Formats: sequence, C-alpha cells, structure tokens
Amino acid sequence: MSTMAKLEDFRNEPFTDFRQKSALLAMEEAIFRMKSEELGREIPLRIGGRDIFTDAKIRSINPGNLDETIGWVSKADRELAEQAMQAALDTFESWKKVTPRERAQYLLKAAALMTERKHEFSAMMVLEAGKNYAEADADTAEAIDFLNFYAREMIRLSEINETMPLTPVPGEHNRLTYIPLGVGVIIPPWNFPLAICVGMTSAAIVAGNTVLLKPASNTPVIAYKFATLMEEVGLPAGVLNFIPGSGAEVGDYLTTHPKTRFVSFTGSKEVGLRISKLAAETASGQIWIKRLVAEMGGKDGIVVDETADLDAAAQAIVASAFGYQGQKCSAGSRALIVESVHDEVVEKVVRFTKQLEIGLPEENKAVGPVIDEASFRKILDYIEIGKQEGQLLVGGRQAEGNGYYIEPTVFADVDGKARIMQEEIFGPVLAIGKAKDWREAIAMYNDTEFGLTGAFFSREEDRIGEALETMHCGNLYINRKCTGALVGAHPFGGFNLSGTDSKAGGYDYLLLFTQAKLTSRKL
Repeated sequence: MSTMAKLEDFRNEPFTDFRQKSALLAMEEAIFRMKSEELGREIPLRIGGRDIFTDAKIRSINPGNLDETIGWVSKADRELAEQAMQAALDTFESWKKVTPRERAQYLLKAAALMTERKHEFSAMMVLEAGKNYAEADADTAEAIDFLNFYAREMIRLSEINETMPLTPVPGEHNRLTYIPLGVGVIIPPWNFPLAICVGMTSAAIVAGNTVLLKPASNTPVIAYKFATLMEEVGLPAGVLNFIPGSGAEVGDYLTTHPKTRFVSFTGSKEVGLRISKLAAETASGQIWIKRLVAEMGGKDGIVVDETADLDAAAQAIVASAFGYQGQKCSAGSRALIVESVHDEVVEKVVRFTKQLEIGLPEENKAVGPVIDEASFRKILDYIEIGKQEGQLLVGGRQAEGNGYYIEPTVFADVDGKARIMQEEIFGPVLAIGKAKDWREAIAMYNDTEFGLTGAFFSREEDRIGEALETMHCGNLYINRKCTGALVGAHPFGGFNLSGTDSKAGGYDYLLLFTQAKLTSRKL
C-alpha cells in the first residue's frame, strides 16, 4: 500500500437536506431498494474471513412494522466466540506491525465508499432501527466522520511518536511511542447502530488492535453491512471478527476471557456496571489489567432562566426530548425552568410536542417506534408512574400502528426526587420541574447519578459563566439543544455513572486503545 500524500484537514460530513426533492427521492429509492434486495436474508458470522452459518438465529425485525423481517442473523455461542478469539490473536501478530499510515488508509477508503452509498446505509437504519430520514442520515454522517477523523488522528499520533518533546538528557536518546494493546471486544448499542459501532471499532483497529465485534441484537444487520464494507476495502481477515450473540453467553465469556485486553462498551448503566465488575476479575492466565472504555446512560436536562429566548428554549427541549423517540443517552429527558417563565415555556413545549406526527419511519414521520417490546413495556410502565408523580400534559398512551409506537409524553410539576426525574427511561417521556431561580434549577439539574449532557439557556453572561463551571456533565451546551454532538467539535463522554468520559470523536480517544512505551538508549 503506497504512502499517502498529506491529507486535507478533517471536515464533518454534511447532513442531507431533505427539503430538497432530489434528496427526498434518493432516500425513498434507497429504502425501496433495501426492502426489495436485502431484507430477509440469512447473515453469517465472520470469523477469520470465513462465513459461518448457525442453526440458532437472531431475528431482526422492523420496530415500525412487526410483520417485516430485516434479516436472520447467525448467532455465536461460546465455542464460536473462542474461535473468533483465536483468529483475532493470530491476526494481531501481523496487524500490529502494519504502519499507522497503512492502517489509516483502510478507514479512509471505507469512509469514501460509505459516502458514495450514504442513503443505502441510512435506509437500512430507517428499517431496522426505526429512525426517520434526518436521524438516520445524521447517524451515517457521524460514522463517516469517525472513519475520517480517527484515520487522521492515527497519523498524527504516529508523527508525535517521532517528535515527542521529552526532556533531554545528555548522553541518551529517549523516545515515547504508542503501541497497540491486543485483542478487544467491541459491544456497541442499538440506538446509534452504525455511528457508534463504526467509531468504536475503527478506533481500535486503526490503533493496531484486532477486534471481536458483538453488535446489538436489535440491529445486527446494519453492523454486518459495516463489517462487509471493511472487507471490501481490503482489511485483512481476522482483524474484524463479526460475532453476534447473547450478552449473557458470548458477552460475558469474552469479557472474562484471559486473552481479552480491552472491552469497549456503549449501552445502559446496568450492563456497563456488570461488564466493569466482570472485567475487573483477573482470570487464570491473564497477565494484564483489562482496560474498559464505557459510555453508559444519562438523565440529561435543559435549564432555562427568565432571560432566555423562550421559543428557542422550548424548541430545544422538544428536540432533545423526542428526537429518535428519546432513545439517546444524550436525550434531554428533564427540563428545569425558573418559576417566573415556567408556565410560558411549558405552554410552548406542549404546543410544539402536539405538532409532532407519529408514524412509519420510512414515511419520514417525526416520531417513530421505540426499538422493541421490552422497551415499549418499560416506557409505558414509567408513564404510569409519571401519572402518579406529576401532571400529564400531553401524550401518555400507546399510539396507533403495527409497531412499538408511544405518544410523546410531557409531565409537569415533577419533584426533583421523583423516579421519572431520576431514572433513565430511554423513551419519549419528558419530566418538567420548577425552580425558584436559576441557581436552584442548576442544583436540580446536578441532582442525579449521571452526568452526560446538559444545556443552559440564558442571555446573562455572568450566569452562563457560572453554569459553565457548576453544571456537572461531560458535554455542556449553551443556548442550544443537548443532543447532536459532532465528531471533532464536541468530543463525547460523561461523568459519574454515565461512563468513563472517553471523549469519543476527540483528540485523545485513540490513546485509550494504545499503551505508551518509553525507550531510552545510551549514546
């Protein structure tokens, strides 16, 4: 593989403007093509470059149309997980010797191909994950961004290897290099089934590691499309091994495996804490402390003071709470509003919420289904709890359709200690609390075990300055919604039980997949 010329500076992939008729038609055509050509296929495991079909299958279904099967995905067991581990271990010995620039080229080629086929990837997420056009398009754009960003970051780190400004010592030549860790287990979530899957996997690979990718059981087909794309650009067999399977069986087995060097996880607090506990135990034959990179849950909120642009604040609250049905770890599921403008903001939030149209994602409705029956039941249970803890203003019921549809739901007069104010629901449910002033609103915002994203709406610079210091979260936004982090611009990760603050899409993220080696030579 030839040496690359100097790359242009990183730029975020533009979002598609679906107000343009040509863009709308292109997406509709891609959805039709996915439905006619790709749905219902049997999908294999990929271990060491080999297809393996199993009798046990994961049935991926369209959450917006339960009669539609997206794919029948082969399911790994412990024996196949062990085969994948051995393939990854064998391949690591050669992959770690590939130069960083060569590894980066695979990512750049994949980014170029994904850009060409952007609507194809987005269309699959419309069908498998229940995303509308804009949400799916943003997911694909972020995946492209991760590939382009991490490729450039690996090149930058390799150049730092040559120029790291260590303190000079007479008579010595000292050098610090970042070398790969080994074999990692990648466990991405279903809610950003392409972007986060691509980001976690490509970061580990470009840093010189080999991986076992265990996709979310709700969205394995889009993950397979990514895995086959990496093969198409020539990634050597065994670098990326695709092994869908049960978290309790395959996930636990690999997390506790003595040869697992690191686990990269995005998902719920409960699963993340279980992985942390399992990974902390030293298995027989294990000669390292496993590294865990974890991005977990959130109970994110937006604080609004009386000086804010109230229309902008209400629009941000609704977008943050109900974008992708509230199924984002960054979703603004709480709003804390000072009492002097509380009623006015609540009225606007209710009005904007009632304007949201519910229906099939492939028809590009604003609000689609939640991901599966378990989520559907859990969210409806929380809505019943909310009816006891606050005043139901809008929504509160199952919505029509052959899928897991729930009305966007708003509760007001919710106490800061209420369950719907404290517990992550991961659905279209917003809890609104009233504060006597902006400092009390910030205190209410901080009263959580999480700390992922937040937003503060105000026109007062002194208040903004204090909010920047005192609102305790990994990603804090001023006068904008609390969702929608951009790779390179908004490195993403949270405090407290929101995870290890890994800062995905940031300039230090790849260091999590390397170890620093100092060499000193006497002259």
